[in-house]
Amino acid sequence: MEILIKVSQFLLSLSILVVLHELGHFAFAKLFGARVEKFYMFFNPGFSLFKYKKGDTEYGIGWIPLGGYVKISGMMDESMDKEQMALPPEPYEFRSKPAYQRLLIMLGGVLVNFILAFFIYTAVLFAWGDEYLPAENVKYGYVCDSLAQSIGLQNGDKILELDNQKQVKYSDILINILLNSPKTMQVERDGHMMDIAIPSTFVPDLLDKSSKGFSMSPVIAPRMPLQPFIVAGFSKESVAKAAGLKKGDELLLVNGKDFKFLDEYLAYLQTLKGKAVALTVKRDGATQEISTVLGEDALLGVAMKHFNHFEFATLKYSFLEAIPAGINKGVDKLQSYLKQFKLIFSSETKGYKSLGGFGTIASIFPGVWDWHAFWNLTAFLSIILAIMNILPIPALDGGHVMFLLYEIITRRKPGEKFMEYAQVGGMILLFGLLIFANANDIIKAFN
Repeated sequence: MEILIKVSQFLLSLSILVVLHELGHFAFAKLFGARVEKFYMFFNPGFSLFKYKKGDTEYGIGWIPLGGYVKISGMMDESMDKEQMALPPEPYEFRSKPAYQRLLIMLGGVLVNFILAFFIYTAVLFAWGDEYLPAENVKYGYVCDSLAQSIGLQNGDKILELDNQKQVKYSDILINILLNSPKTMQVERDGHMMDIAIPSTFVPDLLDKSSKGFSMSPVIAPRMPLQPFIVAGFSKESVAKAAGLKKGDELLLVNGKDFKFLDEYLAYLQTLKGKAVALTVKRDGATQEISTVLGEDALLGVAMKHFNHFEFATLKYSFLEAIPAGINKGVDKLQSYLKQFKLIFSSETKGYKSLGGFGTIASIFPGVWDWHAFWNLTAFLSIILAIMNILPIPALDGGHVMFLLYEIITRRKPGEKFMEYAQVGGMILLFGLLIFANANDIIKAFN
């Protein structure tokens, strides 16, 4: 069910973005009198799931949910309509229009994506505000995995600054390390401040670890207190439930030991794989002992009752305040993504290993339907779609823009044969990247 919800959110988000992106091309084409032969959501090789014709344009839905397209008369695109291009140009064709009009037609989709992202961020900030966990409110410090510990961090450390710059949001710490390459972090440990050097190998190691999953590896996470440990539920094969533990019981001790933090409790259980354990629990005001044997996963199969241990901050915006705040958030996300994009081509970070396809994109959506998360992710995907489409690769909008800028500067059109070969080359490159990215997803799934 969780996978179905993720996929459903992904397909809805993709459909919205594709339709509005293509609508940008469509609107400018109609504005300048260029004939639009087809307007499709998704691709339709061989047949369409749905189609109807109004005027000169056929509207439809294809069966391959990888994007969409508009087919504009007199334009060399993925349809590779050589017969039309061999005929003399007609006044309503794309190739007959002035260069500046053709440029705006090609930029229409990207412009819509950027505007859409700013609009969504504005609406989200107005409707929900901006809730975040301040870094200074992670009062129990962080749980650090093996990668974080390899640079000198310890469980319970509080990361307050990077290169002596205060970190406002907990969620920004790893992102800032990844994108801004700080040299040191300022950490509070047992009430004392200290500097920890961030080695140049940390970012490549972080990306490599993240490439084995579908998201940024949580090398640090807020440390959770264990007490009170009130039983809220059980896993399907819970050894604790089979032994007699009930919902509402309070777990006090494991083998006579009490634990202040969840990570300490879980680490201790890992030392008891396949062994007998004695649980001290409180039920109806009285304590009692329950014995069980742990399996190879070294877990009791018990869910804790959730308590809000952290104080979150929320920034609220009026409608007029949300407009500049939404634009600023969109610009910040744009800059952040451009920095992440550069990592793909870095020989040091080897970010190409983290490149993902449709599985990676779908996995970032939550497993429950959450409109707040959905619209935030849709806005970010809109920025990604705009950037990817403006890349100067033939067969993408950016490839057409590149050739149009050449024409405007030199006052010479690239030859039709050259454009044909460029389109074919661009499509081969794009399919290669598509295969590579989705192959990465398959490898991650089996690792």
